[in-house]
Amino acid sequence: MITRLKHNVLSLVVFITLSLLMISCGKNVLLSKYTSLPEEGWKTDNKLTFEVDVKDNKPYHNIFLTVRHADSYPFSNLFVFLTTTYPDGKKSVDTLECVLANKKGEWQGDGAGDIWDNKIPIKQNVMFPATGKYTFTFEQGMRMNPLPLIMDFGMIIEKVD
Repeated sequence: MITRLKHNVLSLVVFITLSLLMISCGKNVLLSKYTSLPEEGWKTDNKLTFEVDVKDNKPYHNIFLTVRHADSYPFSNLFVFLTTTYPDGKKSVDTLECVLANKKGEWQGDGAGDIWDNKIPIKQNVMFPATGKYTFTFEQGMRMNPLPLIMDFGMIIEKVD
């Protein structure tokens, strides 16, 4: 119960921080969204979906994943399967590795108590091939089901200045 309370308080702090960041640099943020995962863990059939309507595909973009995990998360990384659905309906599938700890086993990202936040670049300086609605669907690709102690997962797409 206390862990859930800590999680809720931290989620509120992160939400306020992200809101302030979006207000200050909102013109460059195309998407900034995260999903809280169930306390029992991220099940392989729990697909997380993020949609964005690209109105201008000319500028370059940086794409990041955001991962919040507990200090006792049992792995140094997180594999996810990404299915991208393009405006014309075509799909592509990628396997992505989110490195959460360095080779010494030290957590990366920002820590607050026993919770760690990571903003992981997955694509830099990319252009969307067309305007329209893009759908990004993520599945956890680890060998543990459900995967414990991943608390939130999200995606940020920013225009490059």
